[in-house]
Amino acid sequence: MKRILLMVIKLLGHVPAWFWRICSFAKDTEEQRYSIEEKYNYIREIAIKANKAGRVTIVSSGEENLPEEDGYILYPNHQGMFDVLAFLETMKRPFSLVFKQEVKDIILLKQIREALHYIPMDRSDLKQSMKVILEASNRVKAGENFLIFAEGTRSRNGNETLPFKAGAFKAATRAKAPIVPVALLDSYAPFDRSTTEPVTVQIHYMKPMYYEEYAGMKTTEIALEVEKRIREEIYKHMKAE
Repeated sequence: MKRILLMVIKLLGHVPAWFWRICSFAKDTEEQRYSIEEKYNYIREIAIKANKAGRVTIVSSGEENLPEEDGYILYPNHQGMFDVLAFLETMKRPFSLVFKQEVKDIILLKQIREALHYIPMDRSDLKQSMKVILEASNRVKAGENFLIFAEGTRSRNGNETLPFKAGAFKAATRAKAPIVPVALLDSYAPFDRSTTEPVTVQIHYMKPMYYEEYAGMKTTEIALEVEKRIREEIYKHMKAE
């Protein structure tokens, strides 16, 4: 966690004001004072500054592949705690997130969760997990964008992927929403390596699978196809280095 400490030290003078503002966002649950765009853009700017302070460079591609209309779901591989910061820096449009229950009450993460309406999931409770998927699906239908890590937990094998879970794709099939595969490379490095040396993280937004393409597929087949596309994208960029 040396890099997190570096981020905090470099930005310490700004932290109290940032935290106060995010707390006010968290209390504004109905967007009466601040729009979701205002909240997201403020938090996004903090993430960009934190990445810079932590000596992390984000190399991204494929933003033009994102659907023009909101109401889609991003399905990336999951490498570590830094993943969401890579999305915050490169995603100009707000998105919500399904994340593990265990971190929902950590200070700052809790306030960001409440401000941006992220949904905690208890992976050990199948009934609660299905409620989360249903809520995400309904919100996507209403025009929100979502980020769901289909592996269920982060891979601890560098740029290798874990099997994608079929249940994660029920949110997309119920909403008939575009599925956007996203390939992350070296996103484990910033926080998993005990160093503050400069590091580069890659994020590649791939062409979406629209409902017409996957309508006849089972969720197990969709999971395998998305995992395959991401794995191929990862290997392509690994070979190019």
